[in-house]
Amino acid sequence: MHLRTTRAAILLGAALAAGAVGCSPALQGAPAPAPSAAAAPSPTPTGGESDGPTAPGAPAAPMPPAGTALAGLEALPVKGRAPKTGYDREKFGPAWADVDRNGCDTRNDILATNLSEESFKPGTRDCVVQAGVLEDPYTAATITFVKGGEALVDIDHVVALGNAWATGAQQLSDQDRLHFANDPLNLLAVDGPANRQKGDADAATWLPPNTSFRCAYVARQTAVKLKYRLWVTAAERGAIERILRSCPGQPLPDATTAPPAGAAGEPGETAPTGPGGGGSVPPAGKVTYGSCSDVEAAGAAPITPADPGWDASFDRDGDGIGCQS
Repeated sequence: MHLRTTRAAILLGAALAAGAVGCSPALQGAPAPAPSAAAAPSPTPTGGESDGPTAPGAPAAPMPPAGTALAGLEALPVKGRAPKTGYDREKFGPAWADVDRNGCDTRNDILATNLSEESFKPGTRDCVVQAGVLEDPYTAATITFVKGGEALVDIDHVVALGNAWATGAQQLSDQDRLHFANDPLNLLAVDGPANRQKGDADAATWLPPNTSFRCAYVARQTAVKLKYRLWVTAAERGAIERILRSCPGQPLPDATTAPPAGAAGEPGETAPTGPGGGGSVPPAGKVTYGSCSDVEAAGAAPITPADPGWDASFDRDGDGIGCQS
């Protein structure tokens, strides 16, 4: 009897203890303890890491200094090439006009500027260059120029006319295209064969063989495109940037070397005389000549693009001077 009572007491005590544990407010609903190998804490970001797309540790490219060609390149829009439909050399006006009204065509102005030891044809008021020496920027060669001889020297459009047409010049006015084709900023006397090899190429497909001139070359292309509101293609921009990164201080050439559109020939202004005249003459367009015989009979020979009555057919040898005896 005593053993049964003792055993019953033990069983009753165990049951009461189990019930107390199941009903304890302190333990009811408590989360299970986290295992010791719970998720590791997130690492603290270091100064070299970034939330942006830049690769870890890559510093942001600094802005190029103002006045440099690199800064100018940043301002150029990037677009694809437009079709060359409708392109013609005549879209840029007559070859080698006298846009600055100095009585001499642009071709001879550039020759006189870029050559050394230059000499001029008598009777042309130091306009027509007949000989000189060129230190060619494209090939680094020294070239002797003789007018009428082998075509060893060309006047190159640094931004080719065909390239300009495909990158925005179609949208320019006729007057702006005329200035573009005769702007000293965009013209250089260079080795003829190198210029013909270049053709209408941009910096992505042609660069001067003379590597020491490449920074100046693409800087000038950048300045020209900025001045005339043209654009660059992605490949062209990449090529220019790669070169300019090797010379980050390369200055942007002066873009004020040509008169603004409409500046020449203000109302009431008379055009200067050419090599054959003296005093003032009526504005161009009010005098016409049917042939060089008419020009000579009028005492206006030789005649230049700045003279009244000028016609490109008078310039048979392409030197900018017509009706030469």
